[in-house]
Amino acid sequence: MIADKLIDPKSPERRPRKAAFALPTLFTAANLFMGFLSIMKAFEGARFASLPGNLEQPNPHFDLSALLIGIAVVCDGLDGRIARMTNTVTEFGREMDSLADVITFCLAPAVLAFAWGVNFVDPVGMPIARDQLIRAGYFLVFLFLLCGAMRLARFNVQANPVPKNPGRPDRKYFVGLPTPPSAGMLAAVVYSLDGVPMTNWMYSVAWLALVLLLSFLMVSTWRYRSFKDLNLLQPRTPISVVALGSLIFAIWNYSKVVLLVIALAYSMSGIVVRAGGLLKRRFAKQPPPRRPEGAVLG
Repeated sequence: MIADKLIDPKSPERRPRKAAFALPTLFTAANLFMGFLSIMKAFEGARFASLPGNLEQPNPHFDLSALLIGIAVVCDGLDGRIARMTNTVTEFGREMDSLADVITFCLAPAVLAFAWGVNFVDPVGMPIARDQLIRAGYFLVFLFLLCGAMRLARFNVQANPVPKNPGRPDRKYFVGLPTPPSAGMLAAVVYSLDGVPMTNWMYSVAWLALVLLLSFLMVSTWRYRSFKDLNLLQPRTPISVVALGSLIFAIWNYSKVVLLVIALAYSMSGIVVRAGGLLKRRFAKQPPPRRPEGAVLG
């Protein structure tokens, strides 16, 4: 086992080697670096789009900024799994991970969302409308940042949170949409459109509506599957191996469409599950009214 190789042989309590504690921190640092680089690329994308003739062209800087957020999602998933596999989960690592997530999955997508989806919108002959759209953009991307930070703070202080609509007891769930898939949803949209900035005000309004929806989902108490109960070290069935290989092939060849579908499916899964639960309770068969004691049937 990998965890056994990382055990300090001189430790009577079978504590991990000191070097083992650096493994998850390296992935957390990579996560933070991806977020920082994504913000820098968003700035470069805005400068590139402002040059004559570049506004309607694919923007490689916006495209890369979105891709870096996607890579950070993978790094964020690996640091937690590696920490659990090597038994190196620490309070320092937990706090470091949350601070990195604020930058990578809250601030970076907020900057990208405004620079790509709001900054270059110019309703012809409607300067007041553009001014109001810019104001709304500032407010909603800040709301995204705020809700993401609140989501991370709630995750840190609650030891065993229970979603408003509990699922199967043998599965693990997140309470509210986690920040990585929320940021991944915004990044997937930008990446699927080759980073071409939005210029139509109607599309920009729809984009800000998506930002608002994701902000609400992050602070909601709706159920999202965590997949932490999946053990990658266990033997895989042939069907799961084929499915995983097909997914890797699809992402490699059709990454823009496939990543957008995956991000959209997961982000909307909480809404579907919540709506299904409400409909199930609404249309559930009501038990027949109890007959009062002593009542005589006529």
